[in-house]
Amino acid sequence: MTRPSGPTLLKADPSSLSPNLLARAILKHSNPRFTDLLEEHDSFFIGSDVFYTFLVQNGIWWVREKQRDPDTFLQDAEQARRRILTGQFPDYILAQLDDMLEYFGQSPFIVRSSSLLEDNFGNSFAGKYESVFCTNQGPKIRRFEDFLAAIRTIYASTMSEKALRYREQKGILDQDEQMALLVMRVSGSLRGSHFYPAAAGVGFSFNPYVWNEHIDPRAGVARVVFGLGTRAVDRSDDDYTRAVALNAPTRRPESNFEAVRQYAQRRVDYLDLEANQLVSGKFSHLASECKDLPMAKFASVDSRSFAASDRSRKPPPPVLTFDGLLADTPFVDDVREILSRLSSAYEHPVDIEFTCNFVTPERYKLNLVQCRPLQVQGSEVTTMPKLTVRDEDCIIRARGAVIGQSRVVPIIRLVYVVPSSYGGLPQRDRYTVANIIAKINRSLPRRENVNTLIIGPGRWGTSTPSLGIPIPFAGINQATAVCEVVAMRDDLVPDVSLGTHFLNELIEMDMLYLALFPDEGGNHVNAEFFESAPNSLEDLTPEGSRWQDTIKVIDATTLPPERSSIVLHADAHEQLVACYFTS
Repeated sequence: MTRPSGPTLLKADPSSLSPNLLARAILKHSNPRFTDLLEEHDSFFIGSDVFYTFLVQNGIWWVREKQRDPDTFLQDAEQARRRILTGQFPDYILAQLDDMLEYFGQSPFIVRSSSLLEDNFGNSFAGKYESVFCTNQGPKIRRFEDFLAAIRTIYASTMSEKALRYREQKGILDQDEQMALLVMRVSGSLRGSHFYPAAAGVGFSFNPYVWNEHIDPRAGVARVVFGLGTRAVDRSDDDYTRAVALNAPTRRPESNFEAVRQYAQRRVDYLDLEANQLVSGKFSHLASECKDLPMAKFASVDSRSFAASDRSRKPPPPVLTFDGLLADTPFVDDVREILSRLSSAYEHPVDIEFTCNFVTPERYKLNLVQCRPLQVQGSEVTTMPKLTVRDEDCIIRARGAVIGQSRVVPIIRLVYVVPSSYGGLPQRDRYTVANIIAKINRSLPRRENVNTLIIGPGRWGTSTPSLGIPIPFAGINQATAVCEVVAMRDDLVPDVSLGTHFLNELIEMDMLYLALFPDEGGNHVNAEFFESAPNSLEDLTPEGSRWQDTIKVIDATTLPPERSSIVLHADAHEQLVACYFTS
């Protein structure tokens, strides 16, 4: 129970206390100033005993027991999810949930998962379970039904295929997954009919993305957005966010303001209380309603681009750079200290989610929304050998985003999605391509035995086929490295996945993330090699013959002897990648 003064809450096991409540206690104990810096935490804890009661009452318990067996873990899971989504709660639980809703009035709140395995070391479960916003507007009967639907949605996500496959992959199907919930008041302010915090984001105490020699990986990194933090953790469209190296916050991957403008956040997630839903809108449309915010701390205008004679022209629209927040406030120091103190207490790198709200033009409060162990491997800086590769031996070469520990590894298989062919496919066929790649992935032995590099246009793991390949992480989890090629649309640049659930999974699996920009110097794809090399696709899947022009599967063992040894060299410090033939 998190508010003793509130209404009667559902009984919860004290040992199941939410990690973010524990993290807040650690911070306040380590430095009293956090008592003032952190917003008051306003939430209720729904214990896992409610989850168990719900499953038994709705006849789902024995289906859940099947999920402990690797041979039957997906059996009847779809039926179980349907039962959960239409299931009923006992009257005594409904009464306590009704009391909880009365406490919040008509303030927005979010229902978040807080499971035993999710909060444990070794398993991040990032993005596997749902979180549901309740705008909490309108007649009480509708608000109550929305609340119950949110709870059911999270319960159902415990039996989703992606969650079950994740548990199977981690070898924890036999462990008891106790799903508790945290019901939290949404951090933010009402501006017109729109509710959102000034800023939000995620932070890692270890920075796996080092794009400049002055960046210290151990100082940590944050990914900051304007509005709700959903945009910082999920790749939902072709927008961008601000990545901040916490020891060098002013150093950006972009080299000039025009590049900053191109890769800046344009859309904001917020709760529309009139529409009673979570929506996404243009920052330019919201800016006029933010009179309570010191907008100079969030948005910038490139005044240098206008000569004195041009001053009569209308100034360009402001760009979300967060320069003022990073340079003129202690925000960077505060986030860095939070990450440092929590990682010291956990004796392990951590991953946090946070919000930031200004109470005066110069004073803000932070809200710690989530804290969990960051499943990063190889956090030491690796010294790499000098890379010298002849052009004729090069398969791919990239200078740009490299995320993960530097390494030199042999590559046994390459999976290449041809950008020109994939870009011309209708949406339904793009899903088919994603499904075929997932089948190839499942056919692989454990990834340590067959090092695989997968290369494709746009974004891997996107939910929007127009932006890339709509494949869940479970469909590529046996790969050694994932490369996104900026060659699908002229106006689409892969946003580095830093801070997203997608990147969390890459880090946890110690996979490399690479971005390749074919039109920029030092970037190259040997398309002729992929076109002429033997394609093993049809050997791996019956429907492969139809897609051989789109999906190229190259096994090193099928190449001539002088081309059968392939090496991937990835240097995260220098942001340099090459995959090449070696004798």
